[in-house]
Order: sequence, then structure tokens, then C-alpha cells
Amino acid sequence: MSRVLIIQGHPDPAGGHYGHALADAYTEAARAAGHEVTHIAVARLEFPWLKGEDEFEKGEPPPAIQESQGAIEAADHLVFIYPLWLGDMPAILKAFLEQVFRPGFVTDPEKEPGTFGGRRLKGKSARLIVTMGMPVFFYRLVYRAHSLKSFRRNILRFCGFKPVRTTLISISMGGEKAREKWLQRMHALGKAAR
Repeated sequence: MSRVLIIQGHPDPAGGHYGHALADAYTEAARAAGHEVTHIAVARLEFPWLKGEDEFEKGEPPPAIQESQGAIEAADHLVFIYPLWLGDMPAILKAFLEQVFRPGFVTDPEKEPGTFGGRRLKGKSARLIVTMGMPVFFYRLVYRAHSLKSFRRNILRFCGFKPVRTTLISISMGGEKAREKWLQRMHALGKAAR
């Protein structure tokens, strides 16, 4: 059985959004299948935004970030759930990723800087679940899914995650029937911890 970490990237700490329902459906099925599931709600964490290179490379991560790094290290599979805002992930999720994926955490600190060696998170897999108001084909065709590709390649794959799968959901298409179908799809993904 797998250890799954769900990272909820919606910026509303109150919850109650469709992305939270997707996370609940995934969690319910994963736990029923015997997988261990933990959660990080980024909007509920207390951490400052990084403001410089020196802080990024040499600063001490705040306690909430250190706990998040520990949860990431302990997990086999990460699931990121977030809404597309202005064509990208919400700013708070980006700030969280900048805090978490620091050089000493994602690469071996014994390696020479700039060698891109010693990826410490190698062997983990990930899934990106992105909700959006526009049709998915429009996001892929017009925006070329730029932010999604960047997250997959420039962050997760660089850190050693493989495979990195994606699920894109248009919440404006198909109404309640489509939303229910996506919740059923989350059950299938959760059961398989994929």
C-alpha cells in the first residue's frame, strides 16, 4: 500500500470548493483501499513569502514548511489539487512551492551547486489535478497549458518525481452530471493511489 500526500492548493482556507470535494473523494477511496493518506491545506499554513536568493538558498525554512517537507519525504505519491487562476496556479501555492523545494531539500547538499545531482525526491510519483472555468481544450490549445507544463517539468521532474500525471477538469462544462462523474473518477484514482 502507498503513502499518499494530498496538497490542497486552493487559496480559500474555509474550504467548501469543488477542489475540496475532489480531495475528499480521492481520500475516501484511497483509505478504503488501504492506502495511508495525509493532507496539507496550503491556505491554512503560516509562512512568509521568500524575498530573495540568499533567503531561498541559505535561510531556515519556517516550522510549517519543515513539517511539509517531512510529509513530502514520507510520501510515495503526491496529489496537488488547485484551481487555475489567471492562467496559473494561485500565488499562495507558488509561494509554498518556493519555500518547500529549496536546494538543500530537493538535491543532495553534499553535491557541488549547479551540478543538478543527487535528487533526494527521486522515486516518488505525482498527480496534478487542476480545475478551471474554461474548456480544457481551450486551455491546451490557446494557452498551450504553459503553467502546467512548467510545474511538471521545471519543478516536479527536476526534483525527481516520475511519473507525473495530470487531470484537467473544466467546472463550467457539463453541469452537475459532469461534476459527479469527476468525483467518481477521483474514487478510481484514489483506489489505485495514482
